[in-house]
Amino acid sequence: MRIEVVEGDITALPVDAIVNAANHALLGGGGVDGAIHRAAGPRLYEACRALPEVSPGVRCPTGEARITAGYDLRARFVIHTVGPVWRGGHADEADFLTACYRNALGVAAAHGLGSLAFPAISCGVFGYPIEQAVPIAVRAAREWTQRRPGRVVFCCFDGAMASRYRAMLMM
Repeated sequence: MRIEVVEGDITALPVDAIVNAANHALLGGGGVDGAIHRAAGPRLYEACRALPEVSPGVRCPTGEARITAGYDLRARFVIHTVGPVWRGGHADEADFLTACYRNALGVAAAHGLGSLAFPAISCGVFGYPIEQAVPIAVRAAREWTQRRPGRVVFCCFDGAMASRYRAMLMM
């Protein structure tokens, strides 16, 4: 697998799928989630709303992943995953974050997708410490053994985050 780091807007990437760091309802929110919903247009909201709830208000439990079309995005698909809220590291956050990456990769593989772009899942309003999240993301990508996707992009909003990913990839 080829792993890359880019600095930029995940909604503009020409990849088969982008990963949305979503909330349980999958109906949009702030940060990356809101940006993806705005860029994809209202059909993304409708597609997410059509996904079945597994419990009241929950279409995607923490660590799991769901897929929809990408609509007005350059990416053909959006893979939605819900990262853990940071609770000090004692609530299985690392396991849930690892599951987000593995399950998103699994959904991409199941749909035969060749390229997938990830944001820094849980590092925004969910408060996951960047210095702990980046190694988890890189390790999950490196440990992926299936043929698809063959290209993973870590899309970083700023240079400081991109530098962290690049440094981790050098290790």
